[in-house]
This record gives sequence, structure tokens and C-alpha cells, in this order.
Amino acid sequence: MTGLKGAAAPSPGTSLGEQLLAVIDQMPEGSISLGALMDVFGDEGLLLLTALLVIVFLVPVSIPGVSTVFGAAILLVGVSRLTGRPLWLPRRLRERGLPGAKVRSALTAGLSWVRRFEKISRPHRLHRLAETRFWLFVGNLAFITAALLLMAPLSFLPFSNTLPAIALLFYAIGFIQRDGGAILIGHVAQLSAVVYFGGVLAGGGAAVSRLMG
Repeated sequence: MTGLKGAAAPSPGTSLGEQLLAVIDQMPEGSISLGALMDVFGDEGLLLLTALLVIVFLVPVSIPGVSTVFGAAILLVGVSRLTGRPLWLPRRLRERGLPGAKVRSALTAGLSWVRRFEKISRPHRLHRLAETRFWLFVGNLAFITAALLLMAPLSFLPFSNTLPAIALLFYAIGFIQRDGGAILIGHVAQLSAVVYFGGVLAGGGAAVSRLMG
């Protein structure tokens, strides 16, 4: 498997889209491990890494098993933020190989969505949601919940990955730019995902009950 070079920690004056594009340009065509992606970002770029991982789910490209792998990594990013401890990845997850060319294609296609969402964001808007201890705690818990929804084995359902991915992308943008408005949009997207999943599961349960009865 091939690695990546350079670093991608968020830098002042550089847009999220530009930072992500710089990483995508470094991606190899062959197999790439999740650990290699983690290394190029480092601890300071965890939110940027989250944005990079979730844009795969904004485009109709099928990469088997990727929601579990990426969702687990994002979940650990959320736990790291919540506990204030350095990110740790299990060796099996860290060494999991991914098809570099396919991932790169999906990321490049999804980058246009990141740039659209960037235009909605405004640094320091509703800043209390992004800066005060209580609301950061709530936001990090919501971030973790969205990652769990992304990992749920419901890929057969339309939008099952898309809604949590949108929530996570807005959380990442909101935390990076201290934009409480983006975080609020993330909460709305996540609530929509919970309502959607709940409605589907309730409908499926009712159908099973009718069949059993």
C-alpha cells in the first residue's frame, strides 16, 4: 500500500475546499490504508480529516465496507474531541486497505459539495454554539451520534449514509470556523436522519407484525 506525503492541518486563510484538494492531489492510484490518511492530517487536522472522509457519501459511488471503516474512524475522532485525548486507532482499522483510485474519484466528485457548504458558513456566527464548554460538549456528543448512524448497516436504504454525512460535514465546518450556524444545520441534518431511520424501522416493524399476525 502507498502512503501520502506532507501535512494537512487547517491553516489560517486557506479554505476548507483548498485544504482538502491539496490532500486529494497527493492520493495514490493504488491501495491506500486508513492509517496513511490519518498520518498526513495529524492530531490538529482531525476535523479536516472528518470532512475528507464524509464527502465520499455525498456522491453515488459504491465502495463496499467504506461506511463502517470511515464511520469508525470518525467515531474515534469524536471520542478524542470529547475526552481531550490524542486520537488512537486499532491496528486492524489503521491497516485496512482502500482502493485509492476509487476513493480519490469519489472525493474529487464530492469536493464540489464541500465548496457549496462552505459558502453557507460564516466564521464566528452564533459563536456560543462553537465556543462555550456546554455547547461544545453537546456538539461533540452529536458528532459521535452521527458517526454511529453513519456506521449503521443500512446501506440498502436511500440516503442512509448521506444524511449523517451531511450532519458530520457541517459539524466539521462549524467547529473549524467557529460557526455555530453550521453546527446548528448539522443538528437539523442529524435530527432528519434520526426521524428518517425511525420512520423506516417503525414501518418495517409494523409490516413484520402484520405478516406474523
